[in-house]
Amino acid sequence: MGARNVIAMATFSCITLMTGCVIGPDYERPEVEVPEQWRIDYRSASDLTNAKWWQQFNDPVLDGLIETALKENLDIRIAAGRVNQFLGQLNTTRAEFFPQLGAGGGVSRNRISEETFGSTPGSDPYYTQYEAALGASWQLDLFGRVQRQTESVQAQVYASEQGRRGVILSVVTGVTSSYVALRGLDRQLMIAQETELSYKDSVTLFKLRHSYGTVSQLEVDQVESQYQLALAAVPLIEAQIAAQENLISILLGRSPGAIGRGKSLDNMTIVGVPEALPASLLTRRPDIQQAEQNLISANAAVGVAESLYYPDISITGNFGQASADLGDLLDSSAKIWDIGASITAPIFTFGRIEGQIQSAEALRQQAEDRYRFTLLSALKEVNDALVSTDKNAQNYQALKQREKALLSYAKLADMRFENGAASYLEVLYANNELFQAQLDTVSSQIDYYSALIDVYKSMGGGWVDQAVDMVEPVAESSPDASLLMPEWR
Repeated sequence: MGARNVIAMATFSCITLMTGCVIGPDYERPEVEVPEQWRIDYRSASDLTNAKWWQQFNDPVLDGLIETALKENLDIRIAAGRVNQFLGQLNTTRAEFFPQLGAGGGVSRNRISEETFGSTPGSDPYYTQYEAALGASWQLDLFGRVQRQTESVQAQVYASEQGRRGVILSVVTGVTSSYVALRGLDRQLMIAQETELSYKDSVTLFKLRHSYGTVSQLEVDQVESQYQLALAAVPLIEAQIAAQENLISILLGRSPGAIGRGKSLDNMTIVGVPEALPASLLTRRPDIQQAEQNLISANAAVGVAESLYYPDISITGNFGQASADLGDLLDSSAKIWDIGASITAPIFTFGRIEGQIQSAEALRQQAEDRYRFTLLSALKEVNDALVSTDKNAQNYQALKQREKALLSYAKLADMRFENGAASYLEVLYANNELFQAQLDTVSSQIDYYSALIDVYKSMGGGWVDQAVDMVEPVAESSPDASLLMPEWR
């Protein structure tokens, strides 16, 4: 039987055998109880989860900041590098399905023993050997070890891509929240500066009145205390603004520096609350998808460990030329070839394989518990964000009304003082309350906007896909969208 026929028969037999069993458990998604509705219902909810919701603020500057962050943010680049890392591992693992081909050649100078059986007395014991050959080896995956390894690494690729999507989600919501907070701080700084100037004029006026004896030194000191209170608030707010600008700069992948401004907080359009059911989180949130892919990977690793009980079968072959004279190396009579097979199987391992299986099963259980915890945490985050949005809206409206009432109170107190019907202590109290109420109202407005943003972050949604499209592709060898977002089982 010729070498070609032997190789062909061996290959056919291997392919036939490879269609056999695959060791290890097949993946099944764990059952997790998911409520049918959220704790709070928004009747006027709009389905904005698949749109670029940040554009609803109608602030071109914010849109530009997000676009820059999606292109330059270093966390996104690190996450993309992690995807490429697992893609490389996947290519390495898949290669084990196929024969490994190689080539080699060499020359050696040798001496044989003159005392060995068959040697001719007086013959030259030295000789030179020239060789050139092609070699092939193939480890048969009869029991699915390589298939389970590939399944595990492929799930890691999917998980790393979902991790990248999660980073993109965090960057978009992070930039938006930080920008809203920055515009709120700008508004608070404006309030403090306007109050400072107003109190400064009052100090000048009261000092003039004191010189004419119409007000006491006590009243001058009271006005001075108001002025210093507003003056002290300015540098604190300026420090917060600088820190917020530095934070946004880092999200943009830049050195800390100034950030451009667009619309004021009051002129921004309030975005609607997205509509989604709890069960939709399974396909919306990257962290849940990532946790499930990690579970799939851990489940396949159990099969890899169990396959260690079964034999490894390898086929090897070489075809080439060998000659003692370099000039004869290409002659047909110099041909050499060999083909062989080997099998190795464990007999006594004294618990080594059992220990590996035990570790793999423990990791699988950890991954399953982490998946359940991630899903429950996601449900909590959405409920928290929806409740926070509703309650912050109520808080903001109440503080706005309080600010309006205190503004009227401050004006009336000032009129009563000017008419001699009240002491300046009443004016001082009213103005201090008004100043703090104005700052509190802006803080509540920031909290309300931030809660809305948290709803989009916690629900995930198709908008993440649109944000991903704005990011530079991972690599030319990256799996397409259908691979990075597999159908749910």
